[in-house]
Amino acid sequence: MRMGLRGFGRRTPGLRHRLVLAFALVALLVSAVFAISTYLLARGYLLAQRERVVQHQAFTDAEFIQRRLQSAGADVSAVLTAAGTPAGHTIILNWQGQWYASSLDQGRDAVPAAVRQHVTDGTATSQRFRSDDGPSMVIGVPVPSVQAEFYEIAPLTELDGTLRLLSGILSGGALLATAAGAALGVWGSRSVVTPLNRVAATAASIAGGDLDTRLPATLDPELATIVGSFNSMVDTLQQRINRDARLAADVSHELRSPLTTLVGSVDLLNARRDELSDRSRRVLDLITADLQRFRRLLEDLLELARSDGGLDLRPSTVIELAPLLRQALGEVGRDPSLLKGPEDLQVLADKPRLGRLFRNLFENAERHGEGLVGVQVARSGCDVVVYVDDAGPGIRAEDRERVFERFATGHGGRGSSSGTGLGLALVAETATAHGGTVWCAASPADGARIVVRLPEASA
Repeated sequence: MRMGLRGFGRRTPGLRHRLVLAFALVALLVSAVFAISTYLLARGYLLAQRERVVQHQAFTDAEFIQRRLQSAGADVSAVLTAAGTPAGHTIILNWQGQWYASSLDQGRDAVPAAVRQHVTDGTATSQRFRSDDGPSMVIGVPVPSVQAEFYEIAPLTELDGTLRLLSGILSGGALLATAAGAALGVWGSRSVVTPLNRVAATAASIAGGDLDTRLPATLDPELATIVGSFNSMVDTLQQRINRDARLAADVSHELRSPLTTLVGSVDLLNARRDELSDRSRRVLDLITADLQRFRRLLEDLLELARSDGGLDLRPSTVIELAPLLRQALGEVGRDPSLLKGPEDLQVLADKPRLGRLFRNLFENAERHGEGLVGVQVARSGCDVVVYVDDAGPGIRAEDRERVFERFATGHGGRGSSSGTGLGLALVAETATAHGGTVWCAASPADGARIVVRLPEASA
């Protein structure tokens, strides 16, 4: 379980997810760069413009106060009131060692120390800072003619709200652009992946034996070459498979006639074996055994040729499975009562081929598995499962898939020279043609268990 979880954590995202992620990231990057640059440019322009306005107002107010303070007996409070500063602005004046302000809650401490130091040194300066009332800007102007220091504080709350609104709009625009990029990625990935999925589905159908499947024609010039090449490749593959299947069928048919003649001759000799010497009888037994093996091989080759050629493989009849299994048991010389399981199971099948499938399994258990010990049929969901157990030593785990290959021979008792190496291969192909599967496992009695799963016919 730990290894499975570790592997799950390293799972690579699919092509579609990578495309969507790439589109979204590119859209986010572009929109973020645009939003940040737009915000910084707008912020710099608005702040510079606001600073110019405040500076112009501060110098104008400083000049007005300078003229009034030059008059004898000037009332500083009246002068500050008469300055007529814009709403929200505060004037702070240091004159003759005394601090005056146009606002009762403002004073010397409202001016940053750095600004006061620059003005004391005789330099006009400005600075943005954050006070208890929010962001503000202070302009400091020395007025040496009346030995005064003039400060004007202007609030930046409105400008700060404007910048906040701008940043919100730009952030929302960036998110919308990212979402649009992701949506474009979904569309683009579907446009890229859909043809690949169509190719994969067509290839899977061809691999399943439907050699007539082709990719549909397309008007997309970028895909037309791929579609044409793929269909041409499948045409060539189908021609080669059909040619090989016809060759195998033709060769098998050509061999049938001399084989029939040989079998007839050997049967005639067997009918008169009492007239032969012991040595001749032994030779006749060997010839008979080899002819039987050759006949089984030829029949298997013919069946495989029909399978490869796609001839008459579609199941067409609903049959009772239990009677078919009993018939196959009788054909291999076993008691039909060996079958266990329900009697009402039905499958859609080609009866001769399905009978041959189970006969091959029973003969394989008898010949290579030291005897058939059990046949059990059961229902599993919407399928019918048949278990065939033998009394042999079993099949090694690494050989359980290989035994269904053509001309494969097993180890131990399953390597007998009397086998053709095609029986289990024919079982697998017949099961596949009926929409089922077959596999090998270990039986409860430590022998080999062949399991056949077939779709149950609907009632």
